[in-house]
Amino acid sequence: MDLIRIYKALSNPTRIQILQWLKEPEKHFSEVYPEGVCVSDIQKKVKLSQSTVSLYLSILQDAGFIQSTRQGQWTYYKRNEKQIEEIKQCMMDL
Repeated sequence: MDLIRIYKALSNPTRIQILQWLKEPEKHFSEVYPEGVCVSDIQKKVKLSQSTVSLYLSILQDAGFIQSTRQGQWTYYKRNEKQIEEIKQCMMDL
């Protein structure tokens, strides 16, 4: 587990907000699919450019917080709860 990547992912308030929204996607997004939330819906909610949102999602994914599923031209994101639990345990062991 790369703690530097984890801390980097958590060092930005927008990335933390995205994680919080994805914890209860039905509450925060109009359309939620079994695969997760479409990247375009996340972009609309954060009101940032597509490239910035893609970078943020990539950082969260590299740290293990989220996972993506690609279907055709669409990419969906959801939290990786198993990995989040492992990250929590690792941080508590510090």
